[in-house]
Amino acid sequence: MKRRDFLTGAAVTGAAAATLAVAGCDSGQNTADCAPGTEPASPAIVTNKRKLKMVTTWQKNFPGLGTSAERVAKRIEEATDGQISIKVYAAGELVPAFECFDAVSNGTADCYNGAEYYWQGKSVGFSFFTAVPFGMTANELTAWIYHGGGQELWDELSARFNLKGFLSANTGVQMGGWFNKQITSLEDLKGLKIRMPGLGGEVMRRLGAAAVSLPGPDIYQALQTGAINATEWVGPWNDLAQGFYKVTKYYYWPGFHEPGAALATVFNKDVYESLTKGQKQIIQTVCHTEHDYTLAEFNQKNAGALDTLIKDHGVVLEKFPADVFAGMREASAAVLADVSQESEIAGRVYTSFKENLENSIRWTRISEEAYVNMRTANAG
Repeated sequence: MKRRDFLTGAAVTGAAAATLAVAGCDSGQNTADCAPGTEPASPAIVTNKRKLKMVTTWQKNFPGLGTSAERVAKRIEEATDGQISIKVYAAGELVPAFECFDAVSNGTADCYNGAEYYWQGKSVGFSFFTAVPFGMTANELTAWIYHGGGQELWDELSARFNLKGFLSANTGVQMGGWFNKQITSLEDLKGLKIRMPGLGGEVMRRLGAAAVSLPGPDIYQALQTGAINATEWVGPWNDLAQGFYKVTKYYYWPGFHEPGAALATVFNKDVYESLTKGQKQIIQTVCHTEHDYTLAEFNQKNAGALDTLIKDHGVVLEKFPADVFAGMREASAAVLADVSQESEIAGRVYTSFKENLENSIRWTRISEEAYVNMRTANAG
């Protein structure tokens, strides 16, 4: 063989090997196999596709909640060109709704889509990353998570359970809930059996109600059988889909307990850390995009659904009396003060949340709040 032909062949073989090395380096396999100094690139050959399992706390394809989880999975697969595919399991298909946290923490599943306040039994600090009574709106909560230190505290808390989470949906301001009787005073809350999770449920207990936490699929039957006689869920769009109007008619507003409820997609930390830097960035970007998408979706859908509930189903729309709302506010302050003492991490989450809320209130008062009040006063 001529020396020139040998060198040419060796060069081609070396280039092919380098291409395979780079492909492996960016496909999720051990980066120790990558050549020194080799930067991840779009692989010519995908050698290690990842197939992940997502469990959720929602009914399958439930509007806005279940469909959001499916959308997150689809967008991640498309954005990674199929390197990461995620099979979504609705509540009860792989594990019960309220076992999602443990399933992902211990590696039975790779990620979950749900509401962090479901896990306040693990640490009350998780509640702050969904919603706090008389707390932040969706815009304010996002500002805290993205720019006010919220994500860092969430990461610290979640790491204790081998988890890593991202905001991936938001329902906006929620309704006060469905009641089988009118609420005319604080006395009417005493003995009330109401489905309300998170810190809002603790507020209701302080006011004499028997608050319980139930996953979405179980609420309608509990109302129908009388196991509960009141519930909050989300808002008109989701509440219409659940059919609550069939078993109760009094629909109260506004929701003191969830002024901007965030939902999350949370990964097993070992699984997340095994991904490439590019794949991690894609996941974060997809989740944050979905958060904004669903907030817009809920805001658009709720108005029409509320009209349908009132005009087509005879639902009675009621506003909480001023003294009831005042009692809820007072009880909320007491609950939050107690929460801040439950653990060192809960205290730091509470302090950061409170400082950012106060900061937001100062700006919101002369920006959105002032504008909305002016717009309402000058309407028609």
